Amino acid sequence: MMRQYELVERVQRFNPNADEALLNKAYVYAMQKHGSQTRASGDPFFSHPLEVAAILTNLRLDDATIAVALLHDTIEDTSATRDEIDRLFGPEIGKLVDGLTKIKRLDLVSKRAKQAENFRKLLLAIADDVRVLLVKLADRLHNMRTLHHMPEHKRGRIAEETMEIYAPLAGRMGMHDMREELEDIAFRTLNPDAYETITERLAALEQRNESLITDIEADLTERLEERGISAVVRGREKRPYSIFRKMQSKSIAFEQLSDIYGFRVIVGTVEACYRVLGVVHTTWPTVPGRFKDYLSTPKQNDYRSIHTTVVGPSRQRVELQIRTSAMERVAEYGIAAHALYKDGELGGRNIAKLNDESRAYEWLRRTIELLAQGDTPEEFLENTKLELFHDQVFCFTPKGRLIALPRGATPIDFAYAVHTDIGNTCVGAKINGQIMPLVTELRNGDEVDIVRSQAQTPPPAWESLAVTGKARAAIRRATRESARQQYGSLGRHILERAFLRAGHTLTDDRLAGVLVQLGHSNLADLLAAVGRGDIRAHDVIHAVYPDFRDDRLGTAPTEAEDGWFDLEPGSGMKFRIPDAESGTGSAHSLPITGLTGNLPISFAPEGGAVPGDRIVGILTPGVGVTIYPIQSPALQAFEEEPERWLDVRWDMSGDQHDRFPARIAVSALNEPGSLAAIAATIADLDGNIDNLKMVHRAADFHEMIIDLEVWDLKHLTRIINQLRAKTNVSNVQREIG
Repeated sequence: MMRQYELVERVQRFNPNADEALLNKAYVYAMQKHGSQTRASGDPFFSHPLEVAAILTNLRLDDATIAVALLHDTIEDTSATRDEIDRLFGPEIGKLVDGLTKIKRLDLVSKRAKQAENFRKLLLAIADDVRVLLVKLADRLHNMRTLHHMPEHKRGRIAEETMEIYAPLAGRMGMHDMREELEDIAFRTLNPDAYETITERLAALEQRNESLITDIEADLTERLEERGISAVVRGREKRPYSIFRKMQSKSIAFEQLSDIYGFRVIVGTVEACYRVLGVVHTTWPTVPGRFKDYLSTPKQNDYRSIHTTVVGPSRQRVELQIRTSAMERVAEYGIAAHALYKDGELGGRNIAKLNDESRAYEWLRRTIELLAQGDTPEEFLENTKLELFHDQVFCFTPKGRLIALPRGATPIDFAYAVHTDIGNTCVGAKINGQIMPLVTELRNGDEVDIVRSQAQTPPPAWESLAVTGKARAAIRRATRESARQQYGSLGRHILERAFLRAGHTLTDDRLAGVLVQLGHSNLADLLAAVGRGDIRAHDVIHAVYPDFRDDRLGTAPTEAEDGWFDLEPGSGMKFRIPDAESGTGSAHSLPITGLTGNLPISFAPEGGAVPGDRIVGILTPGVGVTIYPIQSPALQAFEEEPERWLDVRWDMSGDQHDRFPARIAVSALNEPGSLAAIAATIADLDGNIDNLKMVHRAADFHEMIIDLEVWDLKHLTRIINQLRAKTNVSNVQREIG
């Protein structure tokens, strides 16, 4: 275990002005607090924070971050408190230690909803100060290095969490060496057979090509010296997980891999990088399509390098990365490279500027912005993982602006990356001067010109075509706003008809006077609420005119001779109620008011309307009026025909003795007794199961559709809420045809 003076000496090697007193105090305090605690390996627990601090000294971080590494487990695992840390080490260190304590309590591999919410908390914790992320990554790296000491049942969960969350985060922050080590250890744990097979094949390949790496290093170094280029050439084999991932993505066997060997050429200047490239390309044949210039177009995590693949000695393909020593530091340390001391200085000044200097941190800030967009935790997790795992392509606007996108992105993603308004008004795209479909996958170097129309709004189907989280979130917002406007238009139409029937004229001034009374802050929200059915038109009229009474309310339909029913006495308006078999029903089962004229009424098939639902009548000339619940997807077909929409409503003034059909979709844990618990809950709440169908069965969850009979909307809502409260139920949604 590293001694106190050894830690101080490690820090002083790269920072002669280190705060020795702070480091000594943190060392002694953490050692005393952890006391006789031991790890699963049997080592003293204090060895863990000490190793985390050692990893961070390799990254050359500031004194405060090293101290936080020593203290990061004290609040969680000892008697230490946040107040005590603040008092002894200052509020800055106390805040960082507290942030790490909260992250440690998060379970990032759990039920999807919980995992998503915890991932939100993780990003929020590290967004405030990137040093929290750096300490957490070092903490996870040491835990993975000692993972073999953990009980077997815990190793898989920790490895899965590392592979899904922490390794991609390290990659996004540009810390490639750390990412690769995390991935390799997790890969060895999650897929030991594949790891062992690839390792054995690499060993056999190394034995066959024993001198290949040293020969290429010597040959290339000699050729560069002949041209007066001073360079360091280093060769290595690719790591097992990198090889496995390439075999999976390309669907090829190990023997078909062409670039198992990689070489780095480190020079002093950018000009020297291109001179090295000239030497390499005039010495060995190049592999077409394998040249990438990240000097002129750096990656978003600050990575800069020239990549090329050539056919080297022994006809073996090798990949070369050409970069300066400064670029090598960024490639090795990533975002932490910005904390390296400059001109002999290191400390809070540089680390505090980390957020501003690092382009890698821009990705994290953009991700945090999505938290405020109203996405559900599940959507946020999905979109963020998409950006974590995807490689990038670089495209250009007609004016030459560089746009970086995940691989697989389309012109839709490009449009939203330029600006949300451009995405919302996009109707087409020209790629390299040619009109191409919006689903075209973009490639490196494409010039994309977005064709726009102010009359356009993004179709909901675009969400499934978009790759970036920004585009998906913007499409959802636009879809919600479009629906809100449609509900508002419907609400105004409903109120105009209702006020006219009441002998009054609808005006915005009159509605503005009752906004607070009706629980809304603006007119648009009130109209949308009426359109959605959250507020009845009768209630709005009554708020404006307290003495108003609708004489039609309370009337009940009466039966006619042929199985049709009078909708309103004396109106001549009739309807017939279909049931599951004969297509007719009792007169009192569907009491409705709100129509005049002499048209038959029918109900939409599988509409699932129950008393309490907001319902709408759709007029079809020559056929009659079809009743739909307001949230029925079938109503989208009539969005462009507002003149066919009629305001109808349930009349629940009398006693109601009939049940009504409703349908719910339930996702539940696949475990014994799960289905019985769901059925018991429905029965306890006086619901009746009419039919049940399994639609999907997986190892952990199964999904089912349940047809119920309920009294009204309140009864249905009560059943749904009680089912959602069950620990074995993941999700419950009402289904409407």
